[in-house]
Amino acid sequence: MSVETNSAGLVSVVVPAYNEARGINTAIRQMAGILEGCQSNWEIIVVDDGSRDATYRNICELSEQEPRVKAVALSRNFGKEGALLAGLEYAAGDAVITLDADLQHPPGLIPDMLAKWRQGAQIVHAVKRNRNRDSMAKKATAFCINKIISGLGGININNSSDFKLLDREIVDIIVYQLPERQRFFRGLTSWLGFTEDYIYFDVDDRLEGESKWSVWSLLELSITALTSFTSLPLRIVTFLGIATLLLGAGVATDAVLSYMKGQAVSGFATTIITLLLIGSFIMISLGIIGEYIAKIYEEVKARPLYLVKASNGFAKAPTSRQ
Repeated sequence: MSVETNSAGLVSVVVPAYNEARGINTAIRQMAGILEGCQSNWEIIVVDDGSRDATYRNICELSEQEPRVKAVALSRNFGKEGALLAGLEYAAGDAVITLDADLQHPPGLIPDMLAKWRQGAQIVHAVKRNRNRDSMAKKATAFCINKIISGLGGININNSSDFKLLDREIVDIIVYQLPERQRFFRGLTSWLGFTEDYIYFDVDDRLEGESKWSVWSLLELSITALTSFTSLPLRIVTFLGIATLLLGAGVATDAVLSYMKGQAVSGFATTIITLLLIGSFIMISLGIIGEYIAKIYEEVKARPLYLVKASNGFAKAPTSRQ
């Protein structure tokens, strides 16, 4: 069976950026130099996610020198998921590549990703080979999160990243056919089920500054991922209820047997332990249910995932924002 190949059309590169003024010009120039050798028309869209520094101004100045470099400024910091969606909406390319502004996603892989796309892959995932530059705490957190989400959510995100190539069809599906506001970009692209391919990379050193990801932000992202892709944690509540029932039956049986044997039963320690266990189960259950209710609350409010304050280099805003 022959594989339909993609022609060399417009390539869009989407770069979310938050407080990256010190290194953004160097990063964009490096990306532009690589794109020049890819035998395609190209554009680079930098989405300023509410930076407090001169990130947006620097991109606008660079855009005056190179019109194919464009900028979108969000009204405040909406988070990486919002910035990615904004970039996808503004991107006009037949292939759209998303990567970080700090050059930890090596732009040198762009030609290889485009080659896989031209061979028929609709999604090209860039997968981390190692996490040597992460702290032990971040490595452990990422490992646990990846395993839990992959196991419970039914999607493979082990060592995955936001460094991806998406065919135009995939971009349109993500932007126009998935209305959810609680998004997990890595999971959505794996969930779609279209033709996929993989490319592996070693994480480079940051160009400037420090990582914006903390252990807490990773945990928040993992909660969003879990609640977005599976309701299995809600079943834990049922399992805890069964465990509580079995515990209560065991304690009751022990009390009855002791009574029948004429043995004195104080029951103080057993009662305390039982109450603590039941209380813990109840709090865990309420926490799990609360997370899902919170996500439902966010979806029902139907607030936009991002708001654009300014843009530079575009003839007009994308159709979905008119």
